Amino acid sequence: MQHNESLRNVAIIAHVDHGKTTLVDALFKQGGVLRAGQQLDDRVMDSMDLERERGITIAAKNCAVSWNGVKINIIDTPGHADFGGEVERSLSMTTGAILLVDASEGPLPQTRFVLRKTLEAGLPVVVVINKIDRKDARPQEVLNEIYDLFIDLDASEAQLEFPVLYAIGRAGVAMNMIDDEQKDLSPLFEAILKYIPGPAHDPEQPFQMLVADLDYSDYLGRLAVGRIMHGHVQSKESLACIGEDGQPRPLRATKLQVYDGLQLAEVETAQPGDIVVLAGIEDVTIGDTICTRENPRALPRIRVDEPTVAMRFGINTSPLSGREGKLVQSRAIHDRLVKETLRNVAVRVEDTADRDAFLVKGRGEFQMAILIETMRREGFELSVGRPEVILQKDENGKTLEPIERLYVDCDENFMGVVTEKLAQRKGRMVNCINNGTGRVRLEFSVPARGLIGYRDEFLTDTKGTGIMNSYLDGYEEWRGDFLTRYSGSIVADRAGNGVAYALYNLEPRGILFVEPGDPVYEGMIIGEHNRDNDIDVNATKEKKLTNLRASGKDENVTLTPVKRMTLEHALHFVREDELVEVTPQSIRLRKSELSAQKRYQTAGKRKSS
Repeated sequence: MQHNESLRNVAIIAHVDHGKTTLVDALFKQGGVLRAGQQLDDRVMDSMDLERERGITIAAKNCAVSWNGVKINIIDTPGHADFGGEVERSLSMTTGAILLVDASEGPLPQTRFVLRKTLEAGLPVVVVINKIDRKDARPQEVLNEIYDLFIDLDASEAQLEFPVLYAIGRAGVAMNMIDDEQKDLSPLFEAILKYIPGPAHDPEQPFQMLVADLDYSDYLGRLAVGRIMHGHVQSKESLACIGEDGQPRPLRATKLQVYDGLQLAEVETAQPGDIVVLAGIEDVTIGDTICTRENPRALPRIRVDEPTVAMRFGINTSPLSGREGKLVQSRAIHDRLVKETLRNVAVRVEDTADRDAFLVKGRGEFQMAILIETMRREGFELSVGRPEVILQKDENGKTLEPIERLYVDCDENFMGVVTEKLAQRKGRMVNCINNGTGRVRLEFSVPARGLIGYRDEFLTDTKGTGIMNSYLDGYEEWRGDFLTRYSGSIVADRAGNGVAYALYNLEPRGILFVEPGDPVYEGMIIGEHNRDNDIDVNATKEKKLTNLRASGKDENVTLTPVKRMTLEHALHFVREDELVEVTPQSIRLRKSELSAQKRYQTAGKRKSS
């Protein structure tokens, strides 16, 4: 095997908000990607609207910079556990990784996840302790925690000899020693060239490329992105694609491109190890091998962890359907979900007994919420059910459920309420660290279903100051049932518009979600009942007027301000017999069965049986 020393392929991996995308901005500025005087937006790699709004990376993205004549392909990966599939497919294109760790927070759950995947792939790691300018930075303790994490993840001796750099990503500086002069990112570039090898390839082998990402261009059609494992490829060369069935299919790439800074550059030929984009290939999926027609040989396919959460996606069947969205047909929803599976290896779609509904499986409810929000902005109308965990059976037929390892950082005054709430959800505390700073770090083993909907409750209990993170810890025996919601629903019993007089008289019953003038219909959930049962109410009732006047009869009605339901809150709130109605303009809650009479009949049959 030979190494292409003119190339480096490196992934930047870290926990959420440890500074990956900000560091990439600084690498761009120093790597000569920008023209003199050109302005660059902050977090330029976060190109999606949702990424900029939420301040997180959702999809892995590629770019390239040059340093001392060596081209460095950089892959910015997500830091949230729900988007772990992006990390897994991205690592198939790299020859090493930069692990970014916050100098104050240290290694967190997603740090463990991305590092485990990197070590399993046998890749060398350069550790960068970032944000050393924070007042609460503790770089030496964090470095010891990183060593403990490497040992805990069974790193090899070579991987344990990782180089360490210290950085302030926002200022664009990196140092080999923490007391070195703060100049620029030259030490990081030099560490990449020194410690991360060039891509290995066999010069005797014909062209082979593993498809690790898909994109689409209105002008060029389907785009296949991947690293050339062996050989060279020419533009417009006759090639073959080997799918999951192992059968080669002929194809011709109409255009060959490589990454050049933030843009793609068209080339006539590409060298081994480079990350290329082939255009005009229609029938291809992530994990396929593109090779020569004369010598078709498949590479090992990309394997990702199994999904742990499933949700029902269906057409919007409410009386208000079709008023706000352009795409309402089940066929359009199905095609969009299938398109998502082509680009996201962690998402799967299955048909259900109802031909207007589909079962979507993924890594977590946050990943599902991002997919729903994206579809909503594209003009889709749909109804979705509550996220449910995917159970498994062991060889003895016992039911197994996914278990999360949860890390909580909160004020010690809130330790009691957090422990109590998690115990109700079948959580078990496995570790507690109190450094005497007023904050405690708690570690729990919790069923994944116990964390669905808990984040909102946690933020309320800790007055917004708590931090919680988790990763999948494996499967264990079913820990038993527990209540996910202690309140019922206030359900409208007829169609119309909300009336201030009616809503004012309903306020003592609980928290309302609608305002005067909002459309309501039979079966729509207009509030949260302060008891554990559902009640049907008339939200359209008007005050009866008479020609008699009396003192106190015409007092002004003042309603409590309504907290508008966000998509994530709605997904956490609904029960098994409820749905979230999602349109481009509105998010409404409703019962699966809209008719109050049919719901009463079903409940009566359930009691009698």
